[in-house]
Amino acid sequence: MKVDILAFGSHPDDVELGCGGSILSAISKGLKVGIIDLTKGELGTRGTPEIRKKESEKASEILGVSFRKNLGFKDGFFINDKEHQLKVVEVLREHKPSIIFCNAVKDRHIDHPKGSKLVSDSCFLSGLSKINTNYKNSKNQLPWTPKQIYHYIQWFDLKPDILIDISEFQEKKIKAIMAYKSQFYNPKSTEPNTPISSKSFIDSIKQRDQNFGRISGVDAAEGFTVEKPPVVKDIKGIM
Repeated sequence: MKVDILAFGSHPDDVELGCGGSILSAISKGLKVGIIDLTKGELGTRGTPEIRKKESEKASEILGVSFRKNLGFKDGFFINDKEHQLKVVEVLREHKPSIIFCNAVKDRHIDHPKGSKLVSDSCFLSGLSKINTNYKNSKNQLPWTPKQIYHYIQWFDLKPDILIDISEFQEKKIKAIMAYKSQFYNPKSTEPNTPISSKSFIDSIKQRDQNFGRISGVDAAEGFTVEKPPVVKDIKGIM
């Protein structure tokens, strides 16, 4: 299945937190979106891989994405090498996205910048015709290079290069985030507290979206950094 946007996250819930509103906006405009989780989040303090899988399925249903896959890389220990790159290249060539959403270039969790660089490097390699992936025992995957890579903002307050209006979708974005009941604020939970399990963390996600909205003249927005400036065909594209 070809998609317009392929959103990558190092862990289940990264995508919802970083660009859930932008995904909802894109789908509302008729675009097709898929999600690729690099790991199962098995090192997370709360929950289990099995629980997080069910939660990710619920979140995907709320977002309305066309599909969601998990590459099964090792949480905390995957690296940016040939083996991992080729697996990412496979999904890029399979789904042929025009736009990539992926992790922040700098962040608190070590997997986030690793995942960011892995996906970015793989996007370059995916366009090289002499690279064979042996996808499904075949060497017939054609090269594919996405047009643009957008890195969503996570824990650190990075300066965005572009903002996407999510005013109509912030409430639904939070609903998708809260599908991960094992990870986020739940006063009935008996599991250990983590930096993301407090009510203030969810409030901070809402407030950041609203602050990006404030500086751009809308109610809420998500921020992204880019590797190259996006191009518009004419002046109407920036109005």
